[in-house]
Amino acid sequence: MMPVATVMPDDTPMFDPNILHELDWSENTTTFSPAISPLDPGDGLVLRPLCTADLNRGFFKVLGQLTETGVASPEQFIKTFEHMKRSGDYYVTVVEDTNLGQIVATATLVIEHKFTHSCAKRGRIEDVVVSGECRGKQLGKLLTSTLTLLSKRLNCYKITLECLPKKRGFL
Repeated sequence: MMPVATVMPDDTPMFDPNILHELDWSENTTTFSPAISPLDPGDGLVLRPLCTADLNRGFFKVLGQLTETGVASPEQFIKTFEHMKRSGDYYVTVVEDTNLGQIVATATLVIEHKFTHSCAKRGRIEDVVVSGECRGKQLGKLLTSTLTLLSKRLNCYKITLECLPKKRGFL
């Protein structure tokens, strides 16, 4: 039996980060005070695609503030990450505090392919969460606005936010 190759977490992004940098922020309809954007989310913060190294930067800790994450081994995480990356339909986006080297917020855009609307695409924004110590910095709004613009760029005919009513406080 051949040994299984071990894949180590690294900084390879789930999707091309340039797609976030190329969004036309002038099309954003959400007001931010103070002003922030995907390119300037705040002091020491970077908005970018998820990478496998985020496993060691508190990604599950932040996600666990939204819902039950269960226990996933690094191998399971990387396998799921690679599946999502290969599909091209998952845009897991994070905000990293570069001073701490920790993920402080995340949200996911999932592209659903439909037979309706001439075989169009629908965007679903889900798993929006900001760590407790970073709430009030508009990061949930920023992630939602960014992924809404991204879904428009990806030609989605409809965008929905999947959210339990009790979790809508950031809106």
